[in-house]
Amino acid sequence: MEEVVPQSHPYVPRDLELRGYVPVVLSQSTIIGVYLSSSLIVVSIIWIISGRFQKISKIDKLLMCWWAFTGLTHAILEGFFVFSPEFYKDKTAFYLAEVWKEYSKGDSRYAARDAGVVSVEGITAVLVGPACLLAVYAIATKKSYNYILQFAISLGQLYGTAVYFVTSLLDGDNFAASMFYYYAYYVFANSFWVVIPSLIAIRCWKKICAACVVQGQKNYKLQ
Repeated sequence: MEEVVPQSHPYVPRDLELRGYVPVVLSQSTIIGVYLSSSLIVVSIIWIISGRFQKISKIDKLLMCWWAFTGLTHAILEGFFVFSPEFYKDKTAFYLAEVWKEYSKGDSRYAARDAGVVSVEGITAVLVGPACLLAVYAIATKKSYNYILQFAISLGQLYGTAVYFVTSLLDGDNFAASMFYYYAYYVFANSFWVVIPSLIAIRCWKKICAACVVQGQKNYKLQ
């Protein structure tokens, strides 16, 4: 019987078996450049649209841009990963497949379809992504659930990121092809979903508490 030799790949661990693996076609600069450019376009469009709504502060405009950016990232980019289990076999140089082939150099659990990663990304893509887009609408139209929604989403993002890092640590934290990919992709790229949600959660907490105090004072005066 002829022995089947697994396709070589750049990921760690080296004995990770990815039958039918097709190397990345697009360059790193192209992949990152397209992502940054498309993100800038989204942010610019939302910033312009937000200017059409009356009495929206600059902070709220920035928050609308963030929620649109992160919502589309969750729904499109992460959604593709969740529903494309064999992205590493893509031969067409399809951009979204190329993104995950490249990112897997920083965390091979994506190429290996780690159950924990797929679960976290699945929930994020299906639930958190649409919720982020709803937050854009809530801020623009000043809905009563505005701050509660943002607070809940931020906690969800922080929880998902915590699970992502902790599961890697418990499994040995050895999934990057090199220290460059480890810090550039795994640490730096994900740090935005630690810092920004934390700041938003703190802001929303203060806003909700302040509203409760005001409501409490009104109720006291009515007694």
